[in-house]
Amino acid sequence: MEAKTIEQTGIDTVRILAIDAVQKANSGHPGMPMGAAPMGHVLWADVMNYNPKNPHWPNRDRFILSAGHGCMLQYSLLHLTGYDVTLEDIKNFRQLHSKTAGHPEYGLCPGIEVTTGPLGQGFANGVGFAIAQKHLATRFNKPGFEIFDYTIYAICSDGDMMEGVTSEAASLAGHLKLGNLIYLYDDNHISIEGNTSIAFTEDVAKRFEAYDWHVQIVDDGNDIDSILKAVKKAQLETGKPSLIKVRTHIGYGSPHKVDSASAHGSPLGEAEVKLVKECFGFDPNKYFFVPDNVKEFYNIRGSKGIQKEANWNKLYADYKSKYPDLAAQYDLILDGKLPEGWKEKLPVFKPSDGDIATRKASGKVLNAIANSLPNLIGGSADLAPSTDTWLNDYAAFEPNDYTGRNFHFGIREHAMGAILNGMVLTKGIIPYGATFLIFSEYMRPPIRLAAIMKIRPILIYTHDSIGLGEDGTTHQPVEQLISLRSISNVTLIRPADANETAQAWRVALEHKDGPVVLVLTRQNLPVIDQDHYTSAVELEKGAYILSDSKKDPQLILIGTGSEVSLLLEAQKNLSEQNIYARVVSMPSWELFDKQNDTYKEKVFPCNIKKRLAVEAGSTLGWHKYVTDEGDVIGIDTFGHSAPADELFELFGFTVENIVNRAKNLFK
Repeated sequence: MEAKTIEQTGIDTVRILAIDAVQKANSGHPGMPMGAAPMGHVLWADVMNYNPKNPHWPNRDRFILSAGHGCMLQYSLLHLTGYDVTLEDIKNFRQLHSKTAGHPEYGLCPGIEVTTGPLGQGFANGVGFAIAQKHLATRFNKPGFEIFDYTIYAICSDGDMMEGVTSEAASLAGHLKLGNLIYLYDDNHISIEGNTSIAFTEDVAKRFEAYDWHVQIVDDGNDIDSILKAVKKAQLETGKPSLIKVRTHIGYGSPHKVDSASAHGSPLGEAEVKLVKECFGFDPNKYFFVPDNVKEFYNIRGSKGIQKEANWNKLYADYKSKYPDLAAQYDLILDGKLPEGWKEKLPVFKPSDGDIATRKASGKVLNAIANSLPNLIGGSADLAPSTDTWLNDYAAFEPNDYTGRNFHFGIREHAMGAILNGMVLTKGIIPYGATFLIFSEYMRPPIRLAAIMKIRPILIYTHDSIGLGEDGTTHQPVEQLISLRSISNVTLIRPADANETAQAWRVALEHKDGPVVLVLTRQNLPVIDQDHYTSAVELEKGAYILSDSKKDPQLILIGTGSEVSLLLEAQKNLSEQNIYARVVSMPSWELFDKQNDTYKEKVFPCNIKKRLAVEAGSTLGWHKYVTDEGDVIGIDTFGHSAPADELFELFGFTVENIVNRAKNLFK
């Protein structure tokens, strides 16, 4: 019998570690790592530039396991190549507080670039990483100084190919000619219910050719020479993203479960694990066994990255000498800092400027600060004129101009959200994306994943209520505010006027640890006079006393967004009837909830239980703030197709109704 090569022994070791970990956890997906191990080996042993001793090296290649269920493939390779992932971590797969979670989690395990698992997300995240690389390269690279020339690699599954977000992202990547993307498609023909032919019979290769991708096919997923050859060919194709379709066999090496759905999402079973080990020439009674020569082989491959980074550091030092201003800019943003003086560019609005929709005010803010924040880039899902998100002095990011700071995401909200996540995970980029609030529904998976990762894309959602008007129920948000507020680590801000909008942008740009959602109006709103009412700077606290009563308040009126100006009018009306009300602007529940108890008591004294909250959205959640003696004016049905003014009157968002509902609290 021909002796095994060290490469083959290494591949089989990855397979054994994966099945042992899944078996010990009695949970997981053994089949994908068994079939895809040769692809992982080629990438980690022969292709990618990375440094296990510094997983954050700026010019490392990025690897994304879009098929996140097969994470034991990645964990095994991270362990073998020298990352801070021990054999004990492998043994603790899927256990409480382990680095090795059931799907790859960013920030939990070194070497994980992005949290994946929901299929299609990693595929689209990679497009965001690729966009960010192209932008950084065109901004900072100079002749002889290719500071950023890394590539984004991913392994994707049949399930990824079925998800709609993949199609959206692939279409955009092809249009943008992102030649820094190389994806390997683990074509194993199996999903949970059986052979993919029961629901998935399209020609994926032709589909991606239609997206203008460079497509190759490798017929044997165990042929590492052919896989490597295909990857090298893909590296030479710089004008198109690459897809390498690799025919693999799920559960490869399992006598009874290869090419079966049972190998997908369940442990193989002790008896079958032993048979697999025997098939690969391993001792069936040894668990988590890594041969010494395999340890040495992968450690040598991984340690090459130390010198690669050292060479890059020398290049960057020379770059710094020749281009000190550019290097200073990059060093600043690499540290997560913002340039000095940008806040002074925030506009201040006056009532004499006239009424203005908060979406329009947001556009003015963006354009006022854009020059001071060169790493602020973004766009919309084909709604730039409506969301006011275009940076007027800058070009669009297009195949012939990656310096552009405006993005045409197209009508691809889901992909936009996932792409933003990939962009924000690239240090040096502050991305934003915009659409109507109702279409946040298309973006829920990437919003949730951003919240899990505690990363900060800025999401601009306009046309925030029935104030949208004639487009009717399909486009009028009702439940979206509370739905977004219910996601942990999401900070939602619904500013009351133009000045609160400016301060909302300040808070968003300074925020860390989760997505920021700016919710803005279609309709014009009055500018609240900063000379007569509390400064909008207080927005940073989430809720603040905008206008207090002349005497001790008997009632607190609470509002967000377009309803706050109504409360100020209602306050005057009630005062004339000897009912003294405090007006609290509450643009962000999440920011307010982070304040200390002293501040919370200052805004909402426990002894004032008569409270009325007013918001053009679902009433759900407001009772936390209004107490059992309070009330809420909101909307718990769908809207209608009609002019906005008529709808606001119909649903009770008028000064008269607010006054009457407030008086009813005293009956």
